Amino acid sequence: MKRIDKAKKIGEILDDLYPETPIPLEHNDPYTLLVAVMLSAQTTDKKVNEVTPALFSVAPNPYAMASLEVDDIKEIIREIGLSPTKAKNLKKMAEQIISNGGEVIPDWDFLESLAGVGHKTASVVMAQAFDIPAFPVDTHIHRLASRWGLSNGKNVEKTEKDLKAVFSKETWNARHLQIIFFGREHCPARFHDLENCLICSWAATKKRIQEEKK
Repeated sequence: MKRIDKAKKIGEILDDLYPETPIPLEHNDPYTLLVAVMLSAQTTDKKVNEVTPALFSVAPNPYAMASLEVDDIKEIIREIGLSPTKAKNLKKMAEQIISNGGEVIPDWDFLESLAGVGHKTASVVMAQAFDIPAFPVDTHIHRLASRWGLSNGKNVEKTEKDLKAVFSKETWNARHLQIIFFGREHCPARFHDLENCLICSWAATKKRIQEEKK
């Protein structure tokens, strides 16, 4: 089966399972979403959502965040992985936003210039805060795209390019969330029975199915 045909069938399954795609990170605006996405690196969304209410109560905007000491930010987010680095980046990012006018804007160059913000984080903000087509690829999507034969990319950049090629642009913003939801609920990284998976059972190659049995 060609990649484009696989993608069409996978899309139909995902649309049926997840007709609604709520954003898993709690936020109030583009700025708080950006902060939440930064904190989510190597941390579960659940943990981020437990920590951000306290953070947003004292730093709901870049001006309030920039006024805090790094140690104060670090104390609030201490349960988050890599909290010392993230605290430094949050303060610097706030200062950068202020120097650019004080607002998070839908501009790729601007977003990717911010401290602690890479292409994946920028993609999430563009897609989920501004509804601009993007296809954020995290490790889960990278893994499933390979498992399903939609990409042979060795890195997330190649996987993103491959997925954008097989899914129509108007579906990108929902599709990346649907794949994440499916991975969490039906297609885990370890101890997964590909032969009985709603997608892997027909999308994965026989070789891949055998390899993951080991």
